[in-house]
Amino acid sequence: MPQFPLAPRNAFPLYDPRFEHDACGIGFVAYPDGRPHTDVLPLALRALSNLTHRGGVLADGKTSDGAGILCQLPHAFFAAELEGMGIAPPPPGELAVGQIFLPKAPDALSRSVALIEGVLARPSLGLRLLAWRDVPTHRRVLGPQAEATCPVIRQILVAPAAPLDPVSFERRLYLARRLIEREARAARLDDLYLCSLSSRVIVYKGLLLGDALGKFYTDLLNYNFQTGMAIFHQRYSTNTFPTWPRAQPFRLLCHNGEINTIQGNVNWMRAREANLQSAVWGEAMDALKPVIDETGSDSAMLDNVLELLVQSGRSLPHAIAMLAPEAWEMRPDTPANRPIRDFYAYHASLMEPWDGPAALVFCDGRTVGITLDRNGLRPIRYQQTGSGLLIAGSEAGFIELEANTVCRRGRLGPGQMLVLDTETATLYEDEAIKRKLAAQADYSAWLDKILVPLPRRLLPAEDRGDLNPGLDTGLYRAAFGYTAEELTVILRPMAEQGSEPIASMGDDTPLPPLSRVHRPVHHYLRQRFAQVTNPPIDPLREKAGMSLKIMLGRRENILSEGASRAAQIWLDSPLLRADDLEALQNLSAAANPDFTLLKLYATFPVAGGPHGMQKALRRLAHAAEGAVRRRPHAATLLLLSDRDLDAATAPIPILLAVGAVHHHLIQTGLRSRVSLIVETGEVRDVHHFATLIGYGAEAVHPYLALATAGELARSGKVKGVSPAGAAANFARAMEKGLLKIMSKMGISTVDSYCGAQIFEAVGLGQDVIDLCLRGTPSRLGGVSLTDLARDVLALHRNAFGAGSPHLPSPGLFKYKRDGEHHGFNPDVVKTLHKAIKTGDFALYRHFARLTRHTAAAPRDGLSFRSDRQPIPLEEVEPVEEIIRRFSTAAISHGAIGAEAHRTLAIAMNRLGAMSNSGEGGEAVERYGTESNSAIKQVASGRFGVTPAYLMSAREMQIKMAQGSKPGEGGHLPGHKVTAEIARLRHSTPGVGLISPPPHHDIYSIEDLAQLIYDLKQINPLAAVSVKLVAETGVGTIAAGVVKGGADVVHISGADGGTGASPLSSIRHAGLPFELGLAETQQTLIANDLRDRVRLRVDGGLKTGRDVVIAALLGADEYSFGTAALIAEGCLMARACHRNSCPVGIATQRPELRARFPGKPEMVMAYMTFVAQEVRHILAELGYPTLNDLIGRTDLLVQNGLSPLDLPPLLATPDRKAILPRR
Repeated sequence: MPQFPLAPRNAFPLYDPRFEHDACGIGFVAYPDGRPHTDVLPLALRALSNLTHRGGVLADGKTSDGAGILCQLPHAFFAAELEGMGIAPPPPGELAVGQIFLPKAPDALSRSVALIEGVLARPSLGLRLLAWRDVPTHRRVLGPQAEATCPVIRQILVAPAAPLDPVSFERRLYLARRLIEREARAARLDDLYLCSLSSRVIVYKGLLLGDALGKFYTDLLNYNFQTGMAIFHQRYSTNTFPTWPRAQPFRLLCHNGEINTIQGNVNWMRAREANLQSAVWGEAMDALKPVIDETGSDSAMLDNVLELLVQSGRSLPHAIAMLAPEAWEMRPDTPANRPIRDFYAYHASLMEPWDGPAALVFCDGRTVGITLDRNGLRPIRYQQTGSGLLIAGSEAGFIELEANTVCRRGRLGPGQMLVLDTETATLYEDEAIKRKLAAQADYSAWLDKILVPLPRRLLPAEDRGDLNPGLDTGLYRAAFGYTAEELTVILRPMAEQGSEPIASMGDDTPLPPLSRVHRPVHHYLRQRFAQVTNPPIDPLREKAGMSLKIMLGRRENILSEGASRAAQIWLDSPLLRADDLEALQNLSAAANPDFTLLKLYATFPVAGGPHGMQKALRRLAHAAEGAVRRRPHAATLLLLSDRDLDAATAPIPILLAVGAVHHHLIQTGLRSRVSLIVETGEVRDVHHFATLIGYGAEAVHPYLALATAGELARSGKVKGVSPAGAAANFARAMEKGLLKIMSKMGISTVDSYCGAQIFEAVGLGQDVIDLCLRGTPSRLGGVSLTDLARDVLALHRNAFGAGSPHLPSPGLFKYKRDGEHHGFNPDVVKTLHKAIKTGDFALYRHFARLTRHTAAAPRDGLSFRSDRQPIPLEEVEPVEEIIRRFSTAAISHGAIGAEAHRTLAIAMNRLGAMSNSGEGGEAVERYGTESNSAIKQVASGRFGVTPAYLMSAREMQIKMAQGSKPGEGGHLPGHKVTAEIARLRHSTPGVGLISPPPHHDIYSIEDLAQLIYDLKQINPLAAVSVKLVAETGVGTIAAGVVKGGADVVHISGADGGTGASPLSSIRHAGLPFELGLAETQQTLIANDLRDRVRLRVDGGLKTGRDVVIAALLGADEYSFGTAALIAEGCLMARACHRNSCPVGIATQRPELRARFPGKPEMVMAYMTFVAQEVRHILAELGYPTLNDLIGRTDLLVQNGLSPLDLPPLLATPDRKAILPRR
C-alpha cells in the first residue's frame, strides 16, 4: 500500500509502521429495496459530520486521520458523465468505475496511466477502457499536511468487452485490479493505489474530516449521485505519517478496532497460498498472490482476505463469520444450537480467527451489514424507520430520527451480526443470519467425518518422563539449564497450587544479553500487551469468552468446502500430558493417512562446536520440509523432540527449533499441511510455554517439568498433593498462565495466538531473528546464534562432564552475593541509607557509583559528551528548580501502609514536587494538607475515586498500564485489605482486590479522549496525565494520547516495582524506559506534537545521572518509586505481597507498621542529593538549566555495552522540532 510519507523514516529509527493503531466512528445507511434514494448519501455525510469527534486531527488542526464513504455505483450519474464526453454509456450492470490515487510526479503519473491501460487492454480479461475522468475536488478544504500529500485523483470507466453476467464482471475487475497492483509493485510505482474498481460500489475517501468529505468531492453533492446504501468511516489514528490510502472504507469493509493477531494471520495466510485452488480462478490463481499487501494496515489486510473469499464464491456474511467468528464454543451444546456451533467449528478447521476488538461494517452493493468481535469491545447501535430506512453505527444519535418514525432499535452484543439483504429486502438479525449460514450445508455431518477425538484416560497416569535409559531427571535438568531457584520459586508453587507464583518489587537484574549467568533464549523475548488503543481482556471475569481449543492436522484449501478433506484432531488445550502424546502416536501407528506423525530431533552434535548449532537448525528445517513433501506418507504431525541427549549430543534451544521450522515451512508454502508438536525438557515456566505457541507450536509436551512436578511431590517438597496431582496442577498453572498472557494483548483464542508472535526481542542479533524469529522487532541487536550455542554447550558440559551435575542457584529472583547482579543490592541500599542518615553528599556519590558498577540496562552503555566548556556550579539553576520536575511513582495506600504513604506525600509537598496516590484512594482528612498527594490516580478499578478525591489533585493520572505488569490490573492480596483500606476503597475487609486489566470505559483511543475531557470538567485546574508502559509501538500510542488532549504522557519502564504481581509479568513484559521514551520522543516530533505535551518517565531511576540521560532522551519530568521507598527505610526484603515487610512499609500489620523508621526529611534528603548530582552534571556539560538538555540526544554516545547497538536511541531529529513543554 502506498505510504505518501510526510517525514523520512530514517530520521526516526524507533518508529515502526507495523505498530500503528486505529479507532474510529463507523456505520451505514440503507434501504431494504436496494434502489437509489435521494436521502441515503446526505444522511451518510451527515453521520460522518456528526462523528467528527471520533476522528483524529493532526497538528495543523485541519488534516484528519481520514474519512470516507463506500456506496453503490450511481449508474445514472456516470452515464451522464460519459454522455458529456460523447461516449454512449453501457446499460446498468455493465459499467464499472475505478477510483484511483495516482502519483503527482509527472513521470510516475504517465507510467501509472500506461500501466493501467496496458493491463485493461489484455484480451484475457475481456474488459475495455471507456474513458478517464478527472475527479472534481476543492482542495481549499484540505489541511496543509493533507494537501501536501494529496495524490492526483482520477477515475477509469470500464465495460466488459463482451456481455458478462454480474458476478463474472466483478471477478474480472478484481483480477484486473490485482494485476495492476502487482505490476505497480514490480515497477516501484509506490504511490499508485486503487481505492475501488467495481460495477457495484465506489469509494470516496481521503485525509479529511467527516464534515469536509462532501465539500472536497463535489460528486457527492450532485443530485444524480444516488445510492440505496452507504457505509462510512471516520478515522482516529495514532499513525505518525498519515496516508490517503489508509483512510477507510476499503473495498468491502471498514473497521473500528485492532487485529491483535495480525502477524500470525499474515504468516498463516502466506503459508496457505501454495494450497489455494479454485475453479473460479483456474490458472489465474497465481495472479492473486500474495493475497495480502503487507504494507497495509491491519484493517486493509483483513479486507484483502475478505475480498478473496467473497470473489471466490462465499457470500459476504459467510466470509465475515469465518474471519471474525462469535465465541461459538460458549454456545450451549443443544440440538437447536448444534448447526451453528458446527458451522463455526467447521470453519475453525480451515482458518484461525482474526482476533481483537472490532466493529466491522461491510457492503458489496447488494448486502450491507455490521458485526462485533466475540467480546463485543466496540459499540454498535441501530434503528429502523417505518419506511424501511436502516441506520447503524458507533453510537446512538449520530443521525437524528423522529421518534415516532422508529419502529425498531437495538444494539449489537458480543459476536452478533446484523445483515440487510437488498436482493430479498430482508433484514436478518443475529440468530436469523447465523441459522441461514448454518443451513447452507450439512456442516454437522462434515464435522463428524473430519473431526477425530483424542482418546484420553479418565484419570491420567503420573507423568514419569520416559527418559532415555541410563539418564536421570537430575542430569536432564542440568542439561536444560534448570536452577535450584526455579524448582523452589517457580515449579513448586505451580505444582502445589495450580497457579504461577506471585512476587513483588520488580526486576532489577540485567537484561539477558548483559547477564553474568545463563539465561534461556525465551528470556530475550518480552511480552507485548494492549494499552489505550485496544483493551486487554480480563482472564478471570471474561474467561467464558476465551478458548484454549486448537486443531491438529493438515489445514485444507480455504476456497473450497466439503467433507472430502483431511481429518483433524481437536485438543482442549495445547499442553499435552504423556497420555495425550501417546494417544497421538497411536493414531499415527494405526496407519491413518490423515495423521502421520514423524519425530525430528532438535539436537546437535557437541563435536561441531558453537557453529554446529546453526547448521543443525538449518538441517532440521530442511528435514521438516522433506517430511512434509514425502510421498507416500507425508507427515501431517511433526514432533520436534529434544529427548535424544547423551554425552555427544546437546539440545537446540527449543524455541529456536520451533521458530526455524515454522518459518521455513511458511517460506516453502508447506506450513498449513502439518502441525508442529513439541516434546521438550526445556520448558518449565508460563512465559516459555507462551513463546512456543506464539512462534508456531500447536501443542507442547513439557515432559521434564511434568516429571519434576511429580518428583517434588514424592520428595515432600510439595505438600498435600500426589505426584499425579502435582503434575496436573503444573499443567493447570501453565494453561491459566497462557490465558493470562493472551489476555494481555486482548486475544481470546489460542488458535489465533498460535504463530501470532506477540513478542519483541531485547538483545538478540539479526541472525537469530532472520533464521528463527522472523518478523520480531529487535531494535538494539544483540547476541548471535553462536553466542547462544556456547551457553548450551556450557550447560551440556555441566551435565555430562566429570562428576555429578549440579543445579546452580544464581540469585535471579533474590539477591545472592555470588550470584546475579541486582540494581538494589544490599551494598547499594545500605550506602544510600547511610548517605541519607549522615547528609553526606560524598556518600551519595559513592552510592551513585555503585549503581553503575554493573551494566544492567541500555542507559548503562551511554556516556555524556558536550559541545560546550564546563561552567561554574554557581551558574547552574538551583536544586529547587530541578526538584520541581520530580515526583514519586504511583504507590497505593494498601500496597504500603498509611505512615509510609503520608511520608512520601509530605516530603514531596515540602520540596514543591509531587507525590502520586496510586490507585487505592486517599483519606479525606489528608486533602488540603501537606500530606495530600498532588497526583491522584484513576485506575481501572476506580478504587477510592470520588469527586472530592479528584478535586484535591493538581494532576489526575489515568493509569493505562503499570511497568511491572502491563496488560494486567492492580492486585492487593486479601490479607492487606484491612478495615481502613476497605473504607478507602469502598470494599470488604479481607477480600482480595484485583483491578480489571482494562478500563471498562476505555476500549479505544476516542474513549480515552472522552475520559480526559470528563476529568477536566470536574477539575479544570488540574492537568491530566496518561500512564503508559514502554513497548514497541508506545510512541504511536502516545501520539494518539496527545491528540486526545492529555497534558502529560508518562512512560513507565519494565523494571518498575510492584506490591504484588505474577512473576512472569515482572520478568518478561515491557521494556526499559529508555526504549519507550526515545521512541515516544521521536514519534511525537515526527507528528509535530511534541510541544503539546510534557513527557514523564519512571522505571528504575536512582541517580542524577539517570535523570540527565532521561532528559537527553526527551523526558521533561522524572518519577522515583523503589528508590523513594528505600530512602524512607525499605530494605528490599521483597516481601511486599506477603504483608510481612520487616520495616513496616509494605504491610498493613499494626505490629510491623510500628517499626516504620521513615521521616519526610529522609525522602527530601534523597531527592536533594539527586538534584545536586544533576547540577554537577549540568556544570560539567556547560549548560545552566536542565531544560536546555531535553531531547539533546547528540550529547549522548555509546560507550561499551556490547553486544547491544544503541544508536537507534540516539537519533537526532531537527533541533527546531524539539520543543519540550513546561
